[in-house]
Amino acid sequence: MLAQWIIEKKRNGRPLSQDEIAFFIQGYARGEIPDYQMSALAMAIYFKGMTFPEVTALTDSMIRSGKVLTLSSIKKQKVDKHSTGGIGDKVSLILAPLVACCEIAVPMMSGRGLGITGGTLDKMESIPGYRVNLKPYEFISVLKKCGCSMIGQTPELVPADRKLYALRDVTATVPSIPLISASIMSKKIAEGSDSLVLDVKWGKGAFMKTRLEAKTLARTMVEIGKRMGKGMVAILTDMNQPLGRSVGNAVEVIECIETLKGNGPDDLVEITLTLGAHMLLLGQAARSKEQALNILQNKITSGAAFNKFREMVNLHGGKVEYLNNPSQLPHAKHHFACPSPRSGYVSMVDAELIGRACIILGAGRKTIDDKIDHAAGITGIVKIGEKVNKGQPLLILHANERKKLTEAGTLIGNAIKLGREHVRPPKLVTDLIK
Repeated sequence: MLAQWIIEKKRNGRPLSQDEIAFFIQGYARGEIPDYQMSALAMAIYFKGMTFPEVTALTDSMIRSGKVLTLSSIKKQKVDKHSTGGIGDKVSLILAPLVACCEIAVPMMSGRGLGITGGTLDKMESIPGYRVNLKPYEFISVLKKCGCSMIGQTPELVPADRKLYALRDVTATVPSIPLISASIMSKKIAEGSDSLVLDVKWGKGAFMKTRLEAKTLARTMVEIGKRMGKGMVAILTDMNQPLGRSVGNAVEVIECIETLKGNGPDDLVEITLTLGAHMLLLGQAARSKEQALNILQNKITSGAAFNKFREMVNLHGGKVEYLNNPSQLPHAKHHFACPSPRSGYVSMVDAELIGRACIILGAGRKTIDDKIDHAAGITGIVKIGEKVNKGQPLLILHANERKKLTEAGTLIGNAIKLGREHVRPPKLVTDLIK
């Protein structure tokens, strides 16, 4: 078997066998197949696509390139959630402790922000002392003690994906549905969960710009999980405006704390409870969606969800006193409230421009090596359908450098539009795929 024969076969639009895919991926992971041949195959996959058996075999081969976490010592059902990322998407910070209150283990391996979308690890590191790089045995220990843990990907897991993703980034093959699906699912299956709930976002503030693209991606990932024996559910959510009212790092942690205490913004609460309900159903902790929603709401009202968050942060080395008094979390020196030029109804909040403004303020990365300013961000963001009066703040910018406020403020001027007539808020959850 030669690598060029496999490239030629896919270039001509023919499906690859499981053995051919395994030969190529394992050889690439070991350094036996060079980057230029992997680039050629990635481009062929980009143009010709893959069948469900092919993308499942690709996922399996990527998993087998490294170690797989064994969570058999944890007797509870293990259910994870993955989001494809969006502006203000802080759901994981609320969802993991909330679901862990319901006798389900939630092992979460998350990523950092790159581009306009934020990263869960960056948000968690806004809490002084929080360790995201736990060793596998520490990760399992935390899961056993409190039922949830949020860490970064360990070097031993899916090394083929790390190599391939870096290559895709410089060869214009990132937007390939088969390659995206295999990348996400290989990491999630390698972490040892029994079931997975997917939040596939679409719109201006998401990677997938159209609902159709998001639906194709969701169906592919659900099919992979099903073929590999995992319980799967995917929801599609609208990300044309930011989720919640805060975007950044520490400011999003504060919004999560408020949500765990029962004071969260409506859209953030709706998506969190919807995802949580499906996690409870997959984990057999509820018999119906209605029962699941009631259980979750009670965990918030009783304070159990916030206490679980405190417990997890403490086990990760984070300073819990910052959660008890969020005003101690990193905060910016300078602020600017952008006033509404007139009275009217909010008709558009451009999530992409909000995300770009956050990068200018210092809350995001332009390159993977950039340092995050955990205090920078945007708060008080108005929502589509709300009535505002002239002079009322549309949002508040936070930065540690005044010049960044000015630059971000110029960009924000085009992010929010007002109309004379009331606009119905967009439907948040647009599709359900089982």
